[in-house]
Amino acid sequence: MDLGIRGRRALVCASSKGLGRGCAEALAAAGVDLVLNARGAEALAETAAAIRKAHGVDVIEVAADVTAEAGRAQVLEAAGEVDILVTNAGGPPPGMWHDWEREDFITALDANMLTPIALMKALLPGMMERGWGRVVNITSGSVKAPIAVLGLSNSARAGLTGYVAGTARQVAGKGVTINNLLPGIHDTDRAAALDAGVAQREGLSREEARAKREATIPVGRYGTAGEFGTTCAFLCSAHAGFIVGQNILLDGGAINATL
Repeated sequence: MDLGIRGRRALVCASSKGLGRGCAEALAAAGVDLVLNARGAEALAETAAAIRKAHGVDVIEVAADVTAEAGRAQVLEAAGEVDILVTNAGGPPPGMWHDWEREDFITALDANMLTPIALMKALLPGMMERGWGRVVNITSGSVKAPIAVLGLSNSARAGLTGYVAGTARQVAGKGVTINNLLPGIHDTDRAAALDAGVAQREGLSREEARAKREATIPVGRYGTAGEFGTTCAFLCSAHAGFIVGQNILLDGGAINATL
């Protein structure tokens, strides 16, 4: 399918690897020029070079911490007028309710709620003025069904979801859509780290910890960054203009819910 976005320009955050890279790859395959951001310069440069070679699109990389005001300003200056924004940030560390203090919540909110909001606030006006835009926020399946050990993520991402619910309806009339993608367990560094934590707590090997989690997923496996990215690219496409303010779950059926 031609997604109808060839020649558009996208800013994809945390895109040197994992789900962010999956989204960047899928957008590039659709002919979208990219501004890629991540904190690690080496991994980001490798990803940018690979995407340029594979897809022949223009790729600008900005190694900066987008959660910090100075880093965000650097990214936005490089991005310029973008048609597509994909926000993404690694999840806060796991723990239990009694482990977290106020500063832990502030850090989580900065990364997983306030930074996406700041990026939207900066880029939505230009999209609205030009009459077309797409925003996809990568949040978490924990928005749909909370995960006890990820309370920081539950809280921050739920706040972003509430913000999007209201904002999406305010900008849709200008040709701009905002939606959220809610990943379950995907085969990324984040999943590997969580598997390692389970293995340590329960005295398992990492392979045993992974197999235990895979058994909780109806499809019997972790998701891939490629299939996640393809879904993101469709939400950013010319065909997705009637999808507004939605939270789309990609979890292999792990969350057992009717709606």
